[in-house]
Amino acid sequence: MTTCFIDLTDTGYEVSTLVDLLGYRSQNQPDQRAYTFLDGETEADQITYRELERQAQAIASQLQSLNATGSRALLLYPPGLEFIAAFFGCLYAGVVAVPAYPPRRNQKMSRLQAIVASSQATVALTTTSLLGYIENRLTDEPELAQLRWLSTDNIASDQAQSWQQPQVNRDTLAFIQYTSGSTGTPKGVMISHGNLLHNSALIHKSFGDTPNSRGISWLPPYHDMGLIGGVLQPLYVGAPMVLMSAVMFVQKPLRWLQAISDCKATTSGGPNFAYDLCIRKINPEQRASLDLSSWEVAFTGAEPVRAETLEQFAATFADCGFRREAFHPCYGMAETTLIVSGGLRNAPPVICQVDGTALERNQVVTATGKQEITRTLVGCGQSLLDQKIVIVDPESLTPCPPNQVGEIWISGASVARGYWNRPEETKQAFHAYLADMAGSPFLRTGDLGFLQDGELFITGRIKDVIIIRGQNHYPQDIELTVEKSHPALRAGCGAAFAVEVKRQERLVIVQEVQRSYLRKLNVNEVVESIRKAVAAEHALQVYATVLVKTSSIPKTSSGKIQRHACRAGFIMGSLNVVEDWSENPQNKAKFIHLQADIESMLQKLSTAKQL
Repeated sequence: MTTCFIDLTDTGYEVSTLVDLLGYRSQNQPDQRAYTFLDGETEADQITYRELERQAQAIASQLQSLNATGSRALLLYPPGLEFIAAFFGCLYAGVVAVPAYPPRRNQKMSRLQAIVASSQATVALTTTSLLGYIENRLTDEPELAQLRWLSTDNIASDQAQSWQQPQVNRDTLAFIQYTSGSTGTPKGVMISHGNLLHNSALIHKSFGDTPNSRGISWLPPYHDMGLIGGVLQPLYVGAPMVLMSAVMFVQKPLRWLQAISDCKATTSGGPNFAYDLCIRKINPEQRASLDLSSWEVAFTGAEPVRAETLEQFAATFADCGFRREAFHPCYGMAETTLIVSGGLRNAPPVICQVDGTALERNQVVTATGKQEITRTLVGCGQSLLDQKIVIVDPESLTPCPPNQVGEIWISGASVARGYWNRPEETKQAFHAYLADMAGSPFLRTGDLGFLQDGELFITGRIKDVIIIRGQNHYPQDIELTVEKSHPALRAGCGAAFAVEVKRQERLVIVQEVQRSYLRKLNVNEVVESIRKAVAAEHALQVYATVLVKTSSIPKTSSGKIQRHACRAGFIMGSLNVVEDWSENPQNKAKFIHLQADIESMLQKLSTAKQL
């Protein structure tokens, strides 16, 4: 593996783990504010590097006294800085952290149970207030009741004195990132200290941040983009970071941009939907108070990056000082720690227009303006430092020519060690070889794309591609067409997928309705608008359209549509339906009942095999 860490040659300080990194910051920048947490618009908490290390050592000492070194610890925290202290407390104790979303009130704990069972966690860390709520529910959750629960916000700081340096190195497992799964069940990705430092170096190369940079993040720290991009990257660079909760942002998107304006932030970002939300929810009077001229890196990733969103956001906030060149599309995933590709600071996004019909045949043909269907794709940057990207034919396992769409394969020191306790899936995904079996193994991402002059373009996921009459259709393209077809439909809240009807693949649309339209919805008008738009743009007939309630469509923690979950909900009849339409209602009912019986039978067979 190539060492690609912070250059501290002149200091004589060796950094090969995150414990070394925080120790270096604490020693050399002890009183510098590391993180600030905003509760709405108000500063609620802050912590310096020295305070953070002391808290981490105190928590680690407590864990060491429980003989937890080498075990897994579940981290359940409300928004705030306590999560960061607990995360580093695990690292300082040689305990593998397992971040997870804290349960909402009246929410089932099935996901937490699955994570605990998979990770074999023995300890759970949380706050005093959240522990009180969880304890009231433990009688109904026997798997969680078996954990040793520890509230870390009341651990005395003088316990740091009994902390012992753990035996950790770059190959030591730092944490397990449970993916939320846009196409499958959650899996635990094993991330080492070396993975984290290498990926931080890639982000540093792409973003070009310095100790003088200033960051703002509302991304949840339980998710890879929020943890690595929002918490660990500023530590790597030695730059201050201001954090706020995702709920505060979603409730009032102005808070995000106002924080950037007030703090003169240079680096901030999020998924495509975040920029869409700002366009829709921030009015001209509110925009007049914003100064976004300091914003140099507006990264966007975690879901398809849409050229239309970039253009609209840049135009909407141009008077606030926002520059289009600040947009920084990137691509990554938990299996590669975080980032795979990204542009360079101040380089404008690369936009590519291709022939949509050719793209359906996995061919990349530059659009000339004469084609009936044109697809606009946003480049996600280039491979960074020593990381390698290859576009591979998923059937022949040979590299694709430049004008062909294939599966994206990755090789490099950021690629994780595999899936926790899933050796077969680890072998299939993380130990892939090209047909000639030469060179190092690759990670198979399951994503489709192509390289053009070194720029990576993402076209979809293998499992999500809709194949109708031999033609490939990318669901995100259809979903964009649908959401733009009528004002009653919510942007970024639709799913397109195929079901088999009479031995033919047919298109189904599941789409959320705007809350303000629920009482006055003209279903026939909306369905007709969807059908006409899809037919015009994609030459496809819609077999069934399901309009569902606001905020009910299944999504991952990073905002990606869970198309397989939507399809399962359609088949099982479990979607939160406002109204639905089908080309043939009687056939649809028979189809749903038949598929539900099949799904039930398969589930029983799977359970029987496990037993």
